[in-house]
Amino acid sequence: IAQLRNRSRRGKISWRSWLRHLLTLSLWVVTISCIALSLFVLYAKSKVPDPESIVARQIIESTKIYDRTGTTVLYDIYDEERRTVVDFDHMSDAIRKATLAIEDSRFYEHRGFDIRGFARSLLKNIEQGYGSGGGSTLTQQLVGNALVGREKNLTRKVQELILAIEVEQRYTKDEIITMYLNQVPYGANAYGVEAASQTYFSIPASDLSIAQAALLASLVQRPSYLSPYGSHVDELFGRQKYVLGRMRQLNLISEDAYKAAQQEKVAFKEKTNSVAAPHFVSMAQEYVSQKYGKDIVVTGGFKIITTLDADLQ
Repeated sequence: IAQLRNRSRRGKISWRSWLRHLLTLSLWVVTISCIALSLFVLYAKSKVPDPESIVARQIIESTKIYDRTGTTVLYDIYDEERRTVVDFDHMSDAIRKATLAIEDSRFYEHRGFDIRGFARSLLKNIEQGYGSGGGSTLTQQLVGNALVGREKNLTRKVQELILAIEVEQRYTKDEIITMYLNQVPYGANAYGVEAASQTYFSIPASDLSIAQAALLASLVQRPSYLSPYGSHVDELFGRQKYVLGRMRQLNLISEDAYKAAQQEKVAFKEKTNSVAAPHFVSMAQEYVSQKYGKDIVVTGGFKIITTLDADLQ
């Protein structure tokens, strides 16, 4: 370029020649950039796990010790993740709508990557600083949590995008949102919507009201910071109002349902570390650990029914 400029100043090259050389150089730069980008994408793709493994992977579930009825939980045995996997029909419609309203409102329209959502996120990050807005779709979040990890680097983001598109081709939207709601952390060692519903409200996920669902969906962004048992409860309820507003704005709930949810007084289950029938539970846990192994009991999701009658006890 410097030589062209000097020759141009000495009158040895016309502006047309200058433009032609500049266009040639630009084409070379674009070509080399495209080749480099293609090689990078191929490298990233070679390192991604099989999309089918999102279902085949072993999901850690906590083991529960019940009384003789099989309904009253005496103790929940878990390591770091307390989780109970439930299917689509055992999740309330409210939790699905609340999650989509705040995490990915165009979930049923895109095929794994939402260019509009990405553009909005990019503008927000430019205006408010890096990290102020996330453009990942719900599918990208799922594969990020389940398969490629949450480390922030370019290779992982490309792998996440590739996997999200492939997962969308293999599974239905209902299957994807079910996997997501069984995977995502809600704080207090509760992973998945069923564990979160039982932890905070002592009810199954199928019985969640709109107001309760909006609160759980609010926790996903910052589960530890917004914990109902922490010092930022006011911010949690502020975010709940925003989620409810988004649900109404997107016509996911009616005006009457929106007003009723705003008026509902949501009470959280009191946090307690007490164990029902602790000596009996300790004996039962020791027995099954010796018989089947401690590790598999902690993560295997067993349902252990004992002889104890909780009401009589």
